[in-house]
Amino acid sequence: MSGDASAVFLSAYDAVLARWPVRVEPIDLPSVYGTTRVNACGPVDGPPLVLLHGGGTTAAMWFANVAEFAHRHRVYAVDRIGEPGRSVRGERPPRDVHDLLGWLDGVLDGLGVENAAVCGHSYGAWIALTYGLHAPRRVRRLVLLDPTQCFGGFRAGYLARALPSLVRPTASRARAFLAWETDGAHADPAWSRLYGLAAEFPDTKVITGRRPRPESLRALTTPTLVLLAGRGKAHSPHRVASAATHLLPHAEVAALPGQSHHSMPWHDAAALNAHVIDFLNRTAS
Repeated sequence: MSGDASAVFLSAYDAVLARWPVRVEPIDLPSVYGTTRVNACGPVDGPPLVLLHGGGTTAAMWFANVAEFAHRHRVYAVDRIGEPGRSVRGERPPRDVHDLLGWLDGVLDGLGVENAAVCGHSYGAWIALTYGLHAPRRVRRLVLLDPTQCFGGFRAGYLARALPSLVRPTASRARAFLAWETDGAHADPAWSRLYGLAAEFPDTKVITGRRPRPESLRALTTPTLVLLAGRGKAHSPHRVASAATHLLPHAEVAALPGQSHHSMPWHDAAALNAHVIDFLNRTAS
């Protein structure tokens, strides 16, 4: 990314962050993988809540949720290294799932957080669940927002529609795909602009892995909320709900009927926020 393009992207990122209705404290954590940007807010002595954004959406995406989340919790919204955002890759950025989990271990260490509630959306939910299986003592509660590749695969039609924006990513293609999947749901203009610019972020490295093994999921005792997009196009909400209920006997599984996959968590955020806060409060002990 050229200097001018980088400045435009970072300006758009900061414009979305400025929409956050709470005071944000930027934290930069150095590691062998690079420098991780964490946007922190909420009471410093509140129980920690780590937020993991969906693919290509950056940590700024939580603008419609942080006011409620940070009322009681110390919120840490993390930009992943190797993806669009304010994190900076080092000489050895994460290359595989082992590195990805080690990077997240280091983020919690750098924040001085022994364990936390972890909330992720889409690909971020896959990371949250995978990390919860990797380090259950560090994850007190899990919130999975329309998780992908956790309890079921993608719909073929969704992948076919996404292919052009993946093969030749441009801002216009990214926004067109967003409009298709959300059925034209109104998005905050500043965030929509950032989403398009993020599609053109150079050398993006998204680390993927296998779906968690059924036996590992059945053994998970961490209190977990699986919240699905009732009209999402990424996968079948009904099938994912059935699989999650079967594989996670201790989890709470619910759907928000008015949500699409990509409109979570910003569209009609009040219902999502209420579900998440209620779950976190009830399982606080």
